[in-house]
Amino acid sequence: MKAFIRFLAATVVALVVLPVDAHHSGAMFDDQKSITLKGTVKQYQWTNPHCWIQVVVPDEKGVVAEWSVEMGAPMELFRNGWRPRTLKAGDRITVVIHPMRDGSRGGLYVSAVAADGTPYGKPKPVVGAVL
Repeated sequence: MKAFIRFLAATVVALVVLPVDAHHSGAMFDDQKSITLKGTVKQYQWTNPHCWIQVVVPDEKGVVAEWSVEMGAPMELFRNGWRPRTLKAGDRITVVIHPMRDGSRGGLYVSAVAADGTPYGKPKPVVGAVL
């Protein structure tokens, strides 16, 4: 009987712990670096499990590149002042990200401001390069 109770307890613990472990790691982002992107919102996706901003960013030669900015879950963003219609295609935006370690055009959202300097949500302090 003790073996059955141990087995049952272990099963309950596994069922509670395993879903927590299912969330992906942030290891693909370099949280020691920050990049500032200045561009135009192509798309703002208010979706589970993570929201996204697609930003079209011109370089110093005028060549544009699309960047994918991963954000938190909608409920996390909502608590920080974001809404499903906070951004729309065509909005000018400056967004700070922790870039992808592999150098691809993407990163983890840190903070953002509108073209007039108004911050979106509650920004986190960062340092880094400007693109």
